[in-house]
Amino acid sequence: MVKIDLDGARATITIDDPERRNPLSTATVDDLVRLTVEANSNPEVRVIVYTGAGAQAFSAGGDLSSGFFDDPIGLHRERGRLAELFRTMWEGEKPTVARVNGHALAGGFGLAVACDVTICVEDARLGTPEIGVGLWPMMITVPLLRAISPKALFELMATGRVLTPDEALRLGVVSRVVPRSDLDAAVEEVVAALARHSPATLALGRRAFGAVAGMSPLAALDFLQAGLTTLTLTDDAREGLRAFAEKRDPTWSAR
Repeated sequence: MVKIDLDGARATITIDDPERRNPLSTATVDDLVRLTVEANSNPEVRVIVYTGAGAQAFSAGGDLSSGFFDDPIGLHRERGRLAELFRTMWEGEKPTVARVNGHALAGGFGLAVACDVTICVEDARLGTPEIGVGLWPMMITVPLLRAISPKALFELMATGRVLTPDEALRLGVVSRVVPRSDLDAAVEEVVAALARHSPATLALGRRAFGAVAGMSPLAALDFLQAGLTTLTLTDDAREGLRAFAEKRDPTWSAR
């Protein structure tokens, strides 16, 4: 139910079950993990785009048709695969873009927000409606807390209120809201901008960006100081500064 398409520097990973609104079954999440590893391992890939098939949904979240109570221990282990997906995305070196082509709910909302850049069509709906069926959006708390204040997030989780894209933009949950007709152009614009820059710098920069969120301000300053020194030792940093002085475009080596 998941496919990958390679197009130059871009890898597009698509959840391909539009009739059921692209649910995140265990098998689907397994495939998302596997294909994310594959894309990160491919030296030609510079940006990973996640999307859903069809026009209705990016992903409506967990597959509620599967048995939630048949094998508690086995299901507990399986639920760790979503955490593994987030780890794989964040520990990988490639920047990620969510092409939110429709509704993004529950785990699908978490996946969209876990991406570095989230571009959403203006007629989508986003949120955490799990409370309505007696569940709580446990695993996606981590990516959502990276994007939204605890006060606002708890209210969404506890009430199950669904957001419009404009509300999500105001809360900082998505990066950009566009008409459906402009979605692909907006995604391509971001992908092209990311792909133009040094892979080494992006890898180090996005890792530093994620790491400092949980640090105290003083610890973060020390961490970033060390990170800047590490960055200046890369070949790409030297090339970038030489190209700037010589008034030419840099040629990145990803080292």
